[in-house]
Amino acid sequence: MAPSTFDDGNSLFNFVVRDGYGVKGLVDLGVSNVPERYVQPPKERIEKSSAKSLEASPVDLSKLDGPDHDNVAAEIVRAAESLGFFQVVNHGVPLELLASLKAAAFRFFEQKPENKALFRKGASPSPNVKYGTSFAPEKEKALEWKDYISMVYTTDDDALKFWPEICKEVSLEYLKTSLDMVKRLLKVLISNLKMTVEDSEIEALIGLKMVNMNFYPACPNPDLTVGVGRHSDMGTLTVLLQDGIGGLYVKVEEDMDAVKKGEWIEIPPISGALVINVGDTLQILSNGRYKSAEHRVRTTSTQSRVSIPIFTIPKPIQKIGPLPQVVQSDGVAHYREVVFGDYMNNFFGNAHDGKKSLDFAKI
Repeated sequence: MAPSTFDDGNSLFNFVVRDGYGVKGLVDLGVSNVPERYVQPPKERIEKSSAKSLEASPVDLSKLDGPDHDNVAAEIVRAAESLGFFQVVNHGVPLELLASLKAAAFRFFEQKPENKALFRKGASPSPNVKYGTSFAPEKEKALEWKDYISMVYTTDDDALKFWPEICKEVSLEYLKTSLDMVKRLLKVLISNLKMTVEDSEIEALIGLKMVNMNFYPACPNPDLTVGVGRHSDMGTLTVLLQDGIGGLYVKVEEDMDAVKKGEWIEIPPISGALVINVGDTLQILSNGRYKSAEHRVRTTSTQSRVSIPIFTIPKPIQKIGPLPQVVQSDGVAHYREVVFGDYMNNFFGNAHDGKKSLDFAKI
């Protein structure tokens, strides 16, 4: 199919979404301009030249085990209470594994379209594996310049049987080696809320785990579209591996050094670091003390890029609400208790729109 055959929005939508060619398929056709369906309203576009960069040093997690524990814990808490984003080093995930992971992501998306389309909705051998494009293409006024493969973890056997052969082993290893770090971070954050936390309570907050591989093909007009629109993550904590190109932007919720509330700052790639961000679940549990970070992703005209997040979220049957001790201390609950499956359905049932997903649980 040649670009000239996209004589209406439906034919492009069918090619990209229903037939599984994705944005990569458009790029392979040689499109020289972003199709109209991908052009974002001016207020949603990202001005790279005017954005500031986060200057904070990464948190050294190895120091949680030594005399600097309290100082490092305070760093983590400050980041969760203000920006909702921070980077970590000495996190326990081997650097050679991270390099292999990025290489595997590129290999997956460089495959022939028919190999990727085996995992699209309605064709995938497992409901836990989905290849797609954009976030909610049926509901979005403007599509996102992104393809992805999403892999929900249930058991090792299930992952090795159903996840794509080309990336399953390294993705599973990435997930399993990251979980100790996630649990340590959650213990720090929940302990700061003056609560004694049991391992079983931590497990309940991360009962469902998902690895995504995101692919952002080089874009002919990166100023007109976005890789991912404004949103916060629905879960507890997200772990993200960036490549060296960058493009992740976070909205500042309160004045910081040289950055004003409402401005956007870039989270620059740091070699060997992982990015951590707070999700809606943790904001609800903390009664708003911890901030789920509103973020978005820019495209680039020069290179295709990948990012690989791990989402740790409660299981759908889990109830989430502000922790009673926090509500008692605050004197008022800002969120109601909800069944997480209902929260998930609302999150995935709408296009990205900043932190509007939290309205579902607000009182």
